[in-house]
Amino acid sequence: MAEMMDVWAVTEFGKPLEKIQQPIPSPQSTEVVVKVTHSGVCHSDLHFWDGYWDLGSGKRINVADRGVKLPVAVGHEILGTVYKLGPDAGPAAEALLSPITIGQRRIVYPWLGCGKPECHPCELQQDNMCTAQRSLGIVQNGGFASYVLVPHPKYLVEAGELDPNVACTFGCSGITTLSACRKVMPVNPEEPVVLIGAGGLGLAAISMLRAMGHHNIVSVDVSDEKLEAASKAGARSVVNTAASQDSTKDILAVTGGSILNVIDFVNSSTTAPLVLSLLGKGAKWVQVGLMGGATELPLALMIFKAITIYGNLTGNVAHLNEVTRIAREGMLPPVPVTTMPWNKANDALQLLKDGKVTGRLILVAE
Repeated sequence: MAEMMDVWAVTEFGKPLEKIQQPIPSPQSTEVVVKVTHSGVCHSDLHFWDGYWDLGSGKRINVADRGVKLPVAVGHEILGTVYKLGPDAGPAAEALLSPITIGQRRIVYPWLGCGKPECHPCELQQDNMCTAQRSLGIVQNGGFASYVLVPHPKYLVEAGELDPNVACTFGCSGITTLSACRKVMPVNPEEPVVLIGAGGLGLAAISMLRAMGHHNIVSVDVSDEKLEAASKAGARSVVNTAASQDSTKDILAVTGGSILNVIDFVNSSTTAPLVLSLLGKGAKWVQVGLMGGATELPLALMIFKAITIYGNLTGNVAHLNEVTRIAREGMLPPVPVTTMPWNKANDALQLLKDGKVTGRLILVAE
């Protein structure tokens, strides 16, 4: 008889999660089963929970149109212990930095590609660019399940002595902020880098920029509480746009003029026009958030100002290894985290949806 596990699953979009039971996966070939101990709660989980992404003008991408079949456990910031190995997992891990053993604590890379030999992104280890992804927490059960199935040991990164409440976030916020911050580099350490949004990703980006040796970080948000956290994390300047009569003027006042580097962790129809009003000649605009909507781009101005727009889609396995290395070397200041019992999954999602979370929210197995 199959061993069973608890799963906090989306059984109907927009409805509370249901705790159901499913068989613990049985690993085949190079697969590895990880017992989840820590799972971050991310805004992307909220979009999946709602069942769509907003494209603006009444258009949507529906989760169901992406090959998702419910029930599915959300959660893609996963850390746990190696529980069971497929027969080929041990030999497959021999070329990795460290062998894989039962009971070892590992961070899980969740943005799994299809893995097919003919898939060019997967061949290049760029799973996040695969067009047929099998991501944990979206297509397959994620960290809101007691156990997750990982196709190969290469997707598991040793956590060592890192705080698991922080290390579990590296699979999303860590790699996302690393890849986003790299897109504005190289930049003089005293050149302003403006971060739109001081939520979990915005705070993680402050830590990442500091790890890269950057000093002049400007954090923009609508919450004084989150901006206070941004200041404590190392932002040199903060601007509350909700309390401003002229947000563009107030931001430019603290930066000393037009801005060449903006990372938008909100990326909505509200923040996009603000960013456009800030950008100087030769500026870089990195779009990260999935709040959605649409904006109108003045095309001639894009040419006259030579603006570069980057869409930033998480990161790859190499990014996860690098973030973990930086953290283990003591160069990455930890983001503030709040922990909740794993069985409070619904409460955690609602707190995040209500904007009542500063930093990252982590579910911890009891």
